[in-house]
Amino acid sequence: MDTDITKNKELNIWEALIPVIVLVAMLAYNVYVYGDDALSGSNQFILLLGGAVAAIVGFFNKVTYHKMIEEVANNLKSTTGAILILLFVGALAGTWLISGVIPTMIYYGLKILNPTIFLPATVVICAVISIATGSSWTTSATVGIALIGIGGALGISLGMVAGAVLSGAYFGDKMSPLSDTTNLAPAMAGTDLFTHIRYMAYTTVPTIIITLIVFIIIGFTIDTTGTADTTSILNSINESFNISAWLFLVPITVILLIIRKTQPLVALLIGTLLGGVFALIFQPDIVMKIANAETLTFQSAYQGIMNAITVDTSIETSNAELNDLFSSGGMRGMLGTIWLIICAMVFGGIMDAIGALARISSALLKMANSVFGLFASTVTTCLALNVTASDQYLAIVVPGKMFSKAYEEKGLAPENLSRTLEDSGTVTSVLVPWNTCGAYQSGVLGVSVGEYFVYAIFNYLSPFMTLLFAALNIKIKQLKTTKS
Repeated sequence: MDTDITKNKELNIWEALIPVIVLVAMLAYNVYVYGDDALSGSNQFILLLGGAVAAIVGFFNKVTYHKMIEEVANNLKSTTGAILILLFVGALAGTWLISGVIPTMIYYGLKILNPTIFLPATVVICAVISIATGSSWTTSATVGIALIGIGGALGISLGMVAGAVLSGAYFGDKMSPLSDTTNLAPAMAGTDLFTHIRYMAYTTVPTIIITLIVFIIIGFTIDTTGTADTTSILNSINESFNISAWLFLVPITVILLIIRKTQPLVALLIGTLLGGVFALIFQPDIVMKIANAETLTFQSAYQGIMNAITVDTSIETSNAELNDLFSSGGMRGMLGTIWLIICAMVFGGIMDAIGALARISSALLKMANSVFGLFASTVTTCLALNVTASDQYLAIVVPGKMFSKAYEEKGLAPENLSRTLEDSGTVTSVLVPWNTCGAYQSGVLGVSVGEYFVYAIFNYLSPFMTLLFAALNIKIKQLKTTKS
């Protein structure tokens, strides 16, 4: 909320757009060459090249090297929590795999869910968890991972499952009073939290209803041939793991901790340690196998659990379809995503330091001659910042500061702005591969943005819904005028 937006009177709009145009062109070519492997490292370097182009523009406009580095440092500092969470998510996934938590979730999920209801059920489950926790990230890192495993075992496209997970998770994230973005948006716009949530429901509820309808239709049309061998899959899981309902105590504990407002890092650490303890109790053979030991001693137990936390772990089963599901990269598996976030923050920091973000936002603001134009400019600015600044918080803070006065001058209540910031800034961040949210979610779920993009229905439908309401003048609240 205290983020300052750097202005530079000497920078014109075309100079501000040069790094964006160059970055988009380079990323497009890089993805053309590398395809899905672009996120393995080449996109990260392209972001650094984009930052170099922005720096050159800055030097020509009298922005010092020190100023650019300072803004990059501020950006990187703001991602400290996200990076630590990513590392702990990798650790948690490792111990939850070897303890049998994830396989147990998949086992019972296969017995209860079927492909016809799986996708809409995934949306609802993730929405409920995200409202309770206030975090789409935590939802993805816990139930999201399990649902991806269940969906894969049912033979459903992982892109579809990830899209359903994210649709539900971001609905809950938007509507939860515990969410940081839900608190940030009204603070930037100048309204209060619960007015913001009530007003946001007008666009958010129709959007999630449409999302559910689409997933229900998809559920009736998807090919279910992958489920014919469910019994064989269940037997394979039983052969490889000691399946027990007691293992649900681990994820339930983590969810309860977060509901009670325990810091996510603390909750994830406790979840990781509990996973290690339960691995020793329920899956000692697996721990020994990972440690390459014949007996379970203190040293082999330590080594097996530590390997699961830090490096690649895979558990072979008699069913080839399950082998990809029962693997984890541990903390090492998250390093590629962390690398991407760092490079994205370098580009976003330099763009802010040279005044490019402020100049682009100002140009969009000048295009807003009507009420609809003002809403459209806000949406466009949020989307542009998610692409250029690579951070959902900047996509809320920058337009919030830039447009608050304009909404007031148009006689519009501040909740119009706060709702639009969430409808276009928060939810679309996950659709950009190099954005912190896109990088995080694709890394945690193990599904690339390109795979889940078309199925993240709630996320890309939300900005269209807010524009539709503006165009039809539905629930556009006016400022109250006091009589003198």
